[in-house]
Amino acid sequence: MEGHSGLMGRMRDDEYESRSGSDNFDGVSGDDQDAADDQPKRKRYHRHTPNQIQDLESFFKECPHPDEKQRLDLSKRLGLENKQVKFWFQNRRTQMKTQLERHENIMLRQENEKLRAENSMIKDAMSNPVCNSCGGPALPGQISFEEHQIRIENARLKDELSRIVALTNKFLGKPISSLSSPMSLPTSNSGLELGIGMNRIGCSSNVGTPLPMGLDLGDGVLSTPHAMPGVRSPMGLLGNDAQLERSMFIDLALAAMAELIKMAQLDSPLWIRSLDGEKEVLNHEEYGRLFSPKPAGYATEATKETGIVIINSLALVETLMDANRWAEMFPSMIARAVPLDVITNGMGGTRNGALLLMHSEVQLLSPLVPVRQVQFLRFCKQHAEGVWAVVDVSVEIGRDAANAPFMTCRRLPSGCVVQDMPNGYSKVTWVEHWQYDESTVHQLYRPLLNSGIGFGAHRWIATLQRQCECLAILMSSSIASDDHTALSQAGKRSMLKLAQRMTSNFYSGVCASSARKWESLSVGTLGDEMRVMTRKNMDDPGEPPGIVLSAATSVWMPVSRQRLFDFLRNEGLRSDWDILSNGGPMQEMVHIAKGQGHGNCVSLLRAGSVNANDSSMLILQETWTDSSCSVVVYAPVDVQSLNVVMSGGDSEYVALLPSGFAIVPDGQSSGYGVANSSNGSIPKGGSGDDVGGSLLTVGFQILVNNLPTAKLTMESVDTVKNLISCTIQKIKGSLRIA
Repeated sequence: MEGHSGLMGRMRDDEYESRSGSDNFDGVSGDDQDAADDQPKRKRYHRHTPNQIQDLESFFKECPHPDEKQRLDLSKRLGLENKQVKFWFQNRRTQMKTQLERHENIMLRQENEKLRAENSMIKDAMSNPVCNSCGGPALPGQISFEEHQIRIENARLKDELSRIVALTNKFLGKPISSLSSPMSLPTSNSGLELGIGMNRIGCSSNVGTPLPMGLDLGDGVLSTPHAMPGVRSPMGLLGNDAQLERSMFIDLALAAMAELIKMAQLDSPLWIRSLDGEKEVLNHEEYGRLFSPKPAGYATEATKETGIVIINSLALVETLMDANRWAEMFPSMIARAVPLDVITNGMGGTRNGALLLMHSEVQLLSPLVPVRQVQFLRFCKQHAEGVWAVVDVSVEIGRDAANAPFMTCRRLPSGCVVQDMPNGYSKVTWVEHWQYDESTVHQLYRPLLNSGIGFGAHRWIATLQRQCECLAILMSSSIASDDHTALSQAGKRSMLKLAQRMTSNFYSGVCASSARKWESLSVGTLGDEMRVMTRKNMDDPGEPPGIVLSAATSVWMPVSRQRLFDFLRNEGLRSDWDILSNGGPMQEMVHIAKGQGHGNCVSLLRAGSVNANDSSMLILQETWTDSSCSVVVYAPVDVQSLNVVMSGGDSEYVALLPSGFAIVPDGQSSGYGVANSSNGSIPKGGSGDDVGGSLLTVGFQILVNNLPTAKLTMESVDTVKNLISCTIQKIKGSLRIA
């Protein structure tokens, strides 16, 4: 009897639970009473208030299985009984399970109908065989052969589909289904809108997203090629080769994402404090134990940085997953970005699960550091509401070393974890991990790369912060300007676009990327420190027609980066080094701010000498600085062309030949030493902005002949070489550098 009474008690509790749940989800009236006289102890129940339901739903999203303490806290806060809270969560989980089972039943019925249709087609083909050669009825002996081939193909396709389903479920973070046969979703999403834990399941209907259940043929997460037009065969491969390549890409992307998350974790054992206690350095022993050891003979850059950025997670993810927008966000770092293939498009109309194959050229603004060309996968995944991760990894890592020999550099799992913050900001944790052949880098820049400043996470975060701050200013209602001219908003935007093209051309002339068709010159008198290139311009309206010569070199300066930057952008001291100043100071006519600091701006300069008023030339200049690099780029522009631009006209037809400077810390005294070199040394020092030396890159582009058919002469090469040397000497003289 004691067991019987306990069973009856549980039945009463279950009945109470059922009513509590229906009250929340089906809208049953709370005033109904039990009509049966034999159950006098059955309780009245009341409908939960909208605020109570909202709080319960919000808590359910974070924790579908609350413990006793959490239920007590909820009951006190919401004014409910502990048993009501307990039963609400039980019913919510039961309802979700029921909906999921209903959804899977629908898919199973559709799969059954599909198999019936395929079976009918096979029977028709077997009953009416056709000869492939003559088109007439096939011989009886051919029927068994065709049947055998169909069965073999059918078995192969089922095996392939089962393997892809397993990979995709793993790819989407969903446990592999225990069903004996693989399922495929219909080509359109059902109306079921749920979300669970990290994937927003359990949200109210106006916030929920379609539940990812394995394959989603409509949104292009993964499928066989014929069923999903949004997914192309990677690298142009066909058939089994494409399937194997795609499988390799997915496995590599999953492993890279897992590694990035571990590397980005706070207080991860993969990172240890540097000797000065300022930054974290990679624990190579722990990394080799968890992942793979560093190959012998190559240097390693491993850096991690966290910063707050004026951009929300969705906007940043969209920027990173678009090659053009990515290059525009990091113009001084990305020389070229080319999308090669879309392995997966993402699901539910979002970038969650998107996998791209890309090629990029990553640059440091110096001719002494080769451009890093890398072919890589970029994988995006949402880990929680407002939390995204984007990881890059070189495709060579996933291939056999015999078939893919180690190149001059490769990118190990690198990328960022983005978490939304209030007021449209994001917290970005960036991890950058490279392996490269140090012998290809000039001795002058090896300390910079070894310190992690050159290509490290600090530079990515600093550039992202500066660019987002600039975009926030430019997208405001009016563009800030300190000029005293009646310059319209359209005119200012046209000037900014012209300045953007000017700096981009300057970067390409310094780094010799493939973004522009430069031809390097080998001249014995130049030495290893100077690069000279040429190109013939015939149809580009953005450059004067003829032969354009570009020369660039880098030197060490025993002054801080901040002091050198302030000197070069000082209009009053311009005549100390610039021959375009006509021997006098420059006057700033227009100043368009691109950041909070005065050094981030686009300016229009005019020579201030007496005879300069008769000149038809002005100087367009852009300057910017962040905690990793400072740049001054300028180009002479004729007044007539500038009048068109300042009135809001098209700036594409304004011819520019930019010159300028790029300044970075020397790596010897910077506090950004967060990487390990090949010999494991760690630089020491202070902030890097007000102490120590710096590396100055000087670049000039000149028109040596206005006829594209003309030939380049050694006099032209000597002229630009002497121009650079003279400019460097004047700068040293003005700064009293021996």
